Amino acid sequence: MKTKVLSIVALFMFGAIAVFAANKTESFKVYGNCEMCKARIEKAAKSVDGVSVADWNVETKMIALTFDDSKTDVHKVQEAIAKVGHDTDMHHATDEAYNKVSGCCKYERAKSETKEVEKMKLDPIK
Repeated sequence: MKTKVLSIVALFMFGAIAVFAANKTESFKVYGNCEMCKARIEKAAKSVDGVSVADWNVETKMIALTFDDSKTDVHKVQEAIAKVGHDTDMHHATDEAYNKVSGCCKYERAKSETKEVEKMKLDPIK
């Protein structure tokens, strides 16, 4: 009887460890300015399947994520954030998405290498 109970407990513990082992915590920079940005950024991050926690800090511009790495990864989360108009170090929002954010949410955008290359193709004499 004790063996059966111990076996069941061990099986339960291995199952619990397997469930929690897939959770991963990451943080990265997301550009924005205010509480409206915070709401938009966190909503976009949480819309990605597998993200359970998203907390963006207005002062540090850092987002802390907890997600199931068997369902998603940091790149997918950053792409979702970029789609709503906020740049990250890996993914830049399109000009169209950036222009849709409110005036108070307009942050100073870093030049991306892609934009510079595209500009040089159009005007190669520089």
